[in-house]
Amino acid sequence: MNVPARQTSTLAIISLIAGILGWTLLPFLGSLGAIITGHMARAEIRREPQRLDGDGFAVAGLILGWVSAVLWIIGILVFLLFFGGLVWLGAMSQ
Repeated sequence: MNVPARQTSTLAIISLIAGILGWTLLPFLGSLGAIITGHMARAEIRREPQRLDGDGFAVAGLILGWVSAVLWIIGILVFLLFFGGLVWLGAMSQ
């Protein structure tokens, strides 16, 4: 019996590439793309497991995307708290 070869999901590959771009050339947009396409790829692979492969690529893209997005959010919060605190201290000393 001849078993057909499984094809790697295109969305999973795009998720991984976008996750890498999220850390290099397209910081926030790449991460957002990695998260969206990673979830889409995993759903696609779950719907057709006998035809599609690449769940590892999708998971790697998701991890890269989420970690980058969380670090961006933490960085923005630290920035706002730091400069907000400076403004507050400046207002209190007047």
